[in-house]
Amino acid sequence: MRLLFRFFSVWPLAALHALGGALGWLVWALSARYRAQFRANVQQAGLGFEVARPAIAESGRFVAELPRLWMRPPGQTCLGNVRLEGQAHAERAFGGGRGVIFFGPHCGSFELGPQALAELYGPITAIYRPARKPWLASLESLARNTPQLTVVPANLRGIRLMHKTLKSNQAVALLTDQVPPEGLGLWAPFFGKPAYTMTLAARLALQSGASLLPVSCERLPRGEGYSLKIWPPVALLNGNVLAAVTLINQAIEMIVLSQPGQYLWGYARYKTPRNKAPDDATAKAAL
Repeated sequence: MRLLFRFFSVWPLAALHALGGALGWLVWALSARYRAQFRANVQQAGLGFEVARPAIAESGRFVAELPRLWMRPPGQTCLGNVRLEGQAHAERAFGGGRGVIFFGPHCGSFELGPQALAELYGPITAIYRPARKPWLASLESLARNTPQLTVVPANLRGIRLMHKTLKSNQAVALLTDQVPPEGLGLWAPFFGKPAYTMTLAARLALQSGASLLPVSCERLPRGEGYSLKIWPPVALLNGNVLAAVTLINQAIEMIVLSQPGQYLWGYARYKTPRNKAPDDATAKAAL
């Protein structure tokens, strides 16, 4: 597989995206379950199918661009075809001296986002869930760990390292719309429906005083590159974790609605962890 990734890594981005678009539609055609999940999530967000339809091809483009993103020659920048917006928000946040928490959704090129941020504001520590397949986990680790980007698993050691990183006025990066393991989340509203949501970003911000900055990385058409945008910070009004998690979800909704054609609508965002189904009182509190 590594040789296959090497082969595709030298393809032009436009060619990879063309191949990925076809792959996305192939998966759509073959999986009724995927189609149902996609349509249900789009409807829950209050959108029409046609608005989200481009995301079918975009999901394949995400997969197809991975070899190019992961197999970049050492020392080669990833910022050459990245348009930047909102850097002033990051500069002000680092000026506060308490670190920065970059966070975003499964939208656009969320694999490129941390790499680009690491080149701009590194070193950055990003948390991830290792792939189940050993060959893919090994490839992920090799590709994602760079001089300016350190990836750590979502365990106690990784969380401690994130606290240490923020104390040094450095940055961490998280995908906050992924369903966390049992016991590491709270039920909070996401597009008007309770969703089991990670609390890590909220707790890190409340405990460290670090700034919470939403980030999006939109894929540009015809393989022209990407648009990386740092959004205004999320202001936490009090020390309540549920309130903070809700504000983070609202920021994620804002990003998704700004580019509905690039969100992974097929992701099981409303999945219920084992023994964690919300009771009526919890569900009402989440809304």
